[in-house]
Amino acid sequence: MAAQESKRARVTRMHDEYDRLCAFIPVTKCQLDYTTPFELIVATVLSAQTTDKRVNSVTPALFAQYPDADALAQANIADVESIIRVLGFYRMKSKHIIELAQALVARFGGEVPHTMDELTSLPGVGRKTANVVLGNAFGVPGFPVDTHVIRVTGRLGWRDTAGKPSPEAIERDITACFPREEWTDLSHRLIIFGRSVCTARAPQCAWCPLNDSCPSAGDFLGAAPATNRAHTSAKRARASAKRTATRTR
Repeated sequence: MAAQESKRARVTRMHDEYDRLCAFIPVTKCQLDYTTPFELIVATVLSAQTTDKRVNSVTPALFAQYPDADALAQANIADVESIIRVLGFYRMKSKHIIELAQALVARFGGEVPHTMDELTSLPGVGRKTANVVLGNAFGVPGFPVDTHVIRVTGRLGWRDTAGKPSPEAIERDITACFPREEWTDLSHRLIIFGRSVCTARAPQCAWCPLNDSCPSAGDFLGAAPATNRAHTSAKRARASAKRTATRTR
């Protein structure tokens, strides 16, 4: 379907599908637990190649010991490693968050900066992390692109799937089709949807609310998607998405 669509038709379909996602996932929230911008930026750095649920399991102890950049900047790396040991790449991540805290103290008075350029100049902070912090801590629209966003936008045919587009290219293509003020919640909904319905190994196409228009549904169902499938199991689908949206990860 996506390859035969005009750009205008694709954008129209994207907005229709997003309207349905908004009804399906009415409430969004960042899946990382945090109370300050400092906690969020550290938690986001720690979340690389691991689950938010696992990060949330170690950050209470980490932030109890190191509540701000000044404290973490002076931390002994072995002590940090012992706290976050259950995370993948914990040694590298311990080094990164200490260096991050040191840079915050040296360059920004211990405060987390508010701009993309300043954030991405910090150790261990890429564009995805910066977008998470901007959108959730400071209310600056951002569109974090993670594996869920990459997978869902590809399956829905919201973007060109030829080759292997970079996260930056995906961010540019998707945000060009939506108002700036929707970017943060758009990313949240795609992530929640990717975790609860459009999963990597076994997407729940039979009860997906978008299966009547998704160009990939037939690949997983073994037949063209039926228009009414979305409605027959809507309650089950909504319940799963709500659990994912509100669950501490």
